[in-house]
Amino acid sequence: MIRVFYILERVDYMSKEEKIELILRRGVQIFNEESLKEKLKSGKKLIVKFGADPSRPDLHLGHTVSLRLLKDLQDLGHEIVFVIGDFTAMIGDPSGKSKTRPALTFEQTRKSGETYFNQIKKILDPDKTKIVYNSEWLGKMNFEDVLKLTSKYTVARILERDDFNNRFINNIPIGIHEFLYPLMQGYDSVALNADIEIGGTDQTFNLLVGRELQRDYGQEPQDVMVLPLLVGLDGKEKMSKSLDNYIGIDETPEIMYEKAMRIPDDILYEYFKLTTDIDLKKVQELINDDIINAHKEYAKEIIRMYHGEQFIKKAEERYSTVASGGIPQNIEKFELSKDLLVDGILLTELLTMSSMVLSKSEGRRMIEQNGISLNGQKEHDVNKKILISDFKDNSLIIQKGKKQFIMIVIKED
Repeated sequence: MIRVFYILERVDYMSKEEKIELILRRGVQIFNEESLKEKLKSGKKLIVKFGADPSRPDLHLGHTVSLRLLKDLQDLGHEIVFVIGDFTAMIGDPSGKSKTRPALTFEQTRKSGETYFNQIKKILDPDKTKIVYNSEWLGKMNFEDVLKLTSKYTVARILERDDFNNRFINNIPIGIHEFLYPLMQGYDSVALNADIEIGGTDQTFNLLVGRELQRDYGQEPQDVMVLPLLVGLDGKEKMSKSLDNYIGIDETPEIMYEKAMRIPDDILYEYFKLTTDIDLKKVQELINDDIINAHKEYAKEIIRMYHGEQFIKKAEERYSTVASGGIPQNIEKFELSKDLLVDGILLTELLTMSSMVLSKSEGRRMIEQNGISLNGQKEHDVNKKILISDFKDNSLIIQKGKKQFIMIVIKED
């Protein structure tokens, strides 16, 4: 059989006009396209706003759909203003939610927001990116200012949002503070006098509120670009850390490679399209010829983008080892105090401590579903206690699913 190998080409060299057309094509909806086109061709340095919710500060490939567009606008000379919603996160974005989100403290939101900067440097030029916190203006508003802001919108208009409307119809409580969220996010545009705002389709209502508030405050309304949402590894929901269907841009090359191989075949093209600069004709040829090789090429590309070419080979080798049923070398280690093994420690607790799972309930579920192995043997007992006798040569290999490993090492106190 003759195998065809493709050298995937990137779209690197474009004129300003071509870049503007490419930028416009990437929007699912644009409010107002003609105005936006005029602004981009005007030669004026524009203020481009992008908001981020710091309640979950780890960036994943879903976020890069917007961030990569921001980079294109940055390359055209425009100012990117990255708004960390530390004040709005104390409410929590109700977009797409069926119930009131738990409130975060100001300290929690500010701490989470600080982690963004190092991550966005992987895509944006930090010297040309302005990072602001919306507490800088929202925290200074007095009650009179809040009353003035709320007078700009009616309850009927707020209830046009599908999530609010569905909760209202189904008698699910809606806190009055939740109504303030789109107004607060919209006021960010007023405070910045933004020319353009970028966001996902789930943010459309909030982005348009910003346009209307700018008119009310005597500003020229921002143009809005709504971008598609990247579907997660489950092939159903949008990519989200809370759904554990994500590929984080700060994850290790080995984990990125393994997760890329799990992308459903029918949406791999969208991953190439939304998260890389690979020529899409070449991508379609590759997918048609060999879908497994297409996954590998995608895995190599995202590692190249967020870690570097030199990390690809090691990630490939690890995946090959794991895919063939072996245990990879140099797996992550977790030190466990010997004192905890005197009376034994629950496996579910150890899984949580070592970050193999997010909670004990997830640990129990994984065990019940035959998803946890100890030194290569499936563990079925949800009440299993780990003892010194479970260790071989002072270590215990825990495997979650087919691809995730960790070595528990006894620490002498």
